[in-house]
Amino acid sequence: MRSALLYFSDAVATVFRIGHLPLAPGTWGSAAAVVGWYLLPELSSTLYWLIVINLFLIGVIASAIISRRDSDDDPSKVIIDEWVGMWLVLPFAGKSWIWILAAFVCFRLFDILKPFPIKAAEKIRGGWGIMLDDVIAGVYSIAGLTFLRIIL
Repeated sequence: MRSALLYFSDAVATVFRIGHLPLAPGTWGSAAAVVGWYLLPELSSTLYWLIVINLFLIGVIASAIISRRDSDDDPSKVIIDEWVGMWLVLPFAGKSWIWILAAFVCFRLFDILKPFPIKAAEKIRGGWGIMLDDVIAGVYSIAGLTFLRIIL
């Protein structure tokens, strides 16, 4: 039973092993989130946000299990946090590839630069810290994308 839980947690936390790709797994995870989001069938807003909330909660648990297993506070292979962060901002981009690219760049910049309080959230132990810093990066990205839409 324990190995099944670890296998499932690894699959979720690494988004089916995408997080194991070499060089910049967070960028790979963000890119995969864009592709997954773009291929989603049309969903009601309520259903979409329920999926995102559930992915966040499952991500908290799965990333905590993998973090504990690997004795690493924030394993780079855990990318479910990037997935959730991207899925927060992507609905604000619409289906235009220019705005999707802008959302991707905004998210990656905020995730890498970690302005306050992203860096502080990252220090929260366990799955909550792993997931929350990318949620905040997603919220910052929504603001950045909105600002870009206003000025352009």
